[in-house]
Amino acid sequence: MQPPRVRFAPAPTGYLHVGSARSALFNWLFARRYGGEFILRIEDTDESKNSQEFVDAICDPLRWLGLDWDEGPYFQSQRKQDHSAAIEQLIDDGKAYFCDLNQADSQRLSAEAGLREGYHGWSRDRNVADGDGVVVRFRVPDEGSTVVDDLIRGRVEVAHDTIDDFVIRRGDGSPVFFIANAVDDHDMGITHVIRGEDLLNTTPRVVLLSEALGYGPAPQYAHLPLLVNEQRKKLSKRRDSVALAEFVADGYLPEAMLNALALLGWGPPDEIEIRPITEIVSLFSLEAVNKSSAYFDLVKLKHVNSAYIKALTPAEFVQAAAPWLQEHYDPKVVEALAPEVQQRISTLSEASAWLDWLFVDEISEYDEKAWVKAMVKGRAADRVLAGLIEVLDADPFNDPELLETTVFAVGNRLSEELGARVTSQAPLRVALTGSGAGIPLWEAMTHLGKERTLSRIAAAQRRLGG
Repeated sequence: MQPPRVRFAPAPTGYLHVGSARSALFNWLFARRYGGEFILRIEDTDESKNSQEFVDAICDPLRWLGLDWDEGPYFQSQRKQDHSAAIEQLIDDGKAYFCDLNQADSQRLSAEAGLREGYHGWSRDRNVADGDGVVVRFRVPDEGSTVVDDLIRGRVEVAHDTIDDFVIRRGDGSPVFFIANAVDDHDMGITHVIRGEDLLNTTPRVVLLSEALGYGPAPQYAHLPLLVNEQRKKLSKRRDSVALAEFVADGYLPEAMLNALALLGWGPPDEIEIRPITEIVSLFSLEAVNKSSAYFDLVKLKHVNSAYIKALTPAEFVQAAAPWLQEHYDPKVVEALAPEVQQRISTLSEASAWLDWLFVDEISEYDEKAWVKAMVKGRAADRVLAGLIEVLDADPFNDPELLETTVFAVGNRLSEELGARVTSQAPLRVALTGSGAGIPLWEAMTHLGKERTLSRIAAAQRRLGG
């Protein structure tokens, strides 16, 4: 295979969703696998969305994912002259014509002729003059069919009598994306078009235009399977988490997101799913992409992300988790406790719940359920807190094992005195963290320090007494 030239050509919508990100990744994987070029093109034929804000909403997530492009971004809006020239060529060759009928006109004519709804070439022989509000339609051949040999879906054949003469230039003079795609793919030497299944029905139109313009063989197409949610319904921004920015904000690692996106419709031959992107590149092939819909499984995504979080070095974890931690966090403390936290979280945004208590002066809120269980219903909690203050005041706070022994000794002593089991760790945890769950206390206490430890136990005493 000659090195391919593939393009990712999203329309600017204000955000990049997971379906588009998956398409971008598969184009990138294919280009990198076969030593080709990955080209970024923005389909901004809708001038209302032609702004830097919309462009950044595409480019920034791609950069976050690490999907570097070799050329671009190119903008279809800047190639309007080339698109218009192609339209003029089609008109001059009798392969396109002007039409001044609106949708209501077409429906009326179809009803009068007893035909299905749609446009049935009503203006083909009317010799309509160009002017305001006049569109240009492509004259679809009356007979035959267009065949697309899709690299994923196989042979797709569409009879011409099922395709109405479609608009290639709007009434305001702007080219429609069918003609823009045909022209741009030819001029940029695109060899492969890899995109979502929802665009398959537009492909015969682009191929027809490419043939009518004398461009020769069209690019090879590969239409990726639809992404669905757990109800097996197409992903929708109205009911599903689809914007890539949401996953960035939730603390997903770009490497994990890449790995998870690669598994949406494709799988490695050895069935090892969690692996570096370099290995995915070496194994990727369009032939292995499944035709069936791909389930975007959030549970699986979290599993993949947790594996990547666990694989970080403590120093890498500190850097990755920093945006979600208390403003005045201590990097050295986070690095020391990172292994314990990494084993317990699925997203980086969860790190704060495990660590933030170490970087505040006092606990302002307690989890009420944890408070009731450990303090109100906990046996002899008031005596546990008093005993902890007494023994911890004499502890040097430099040995996690000694701290553990000292704390448990309080509970053991009270258990003997009362003849019933008394736990000292649960009240201590709630007093120090405000929660009933968390990382092991002992090393964390060496970083919290004696002064803040005793202060928080005393604060818990006051709250319990009050």
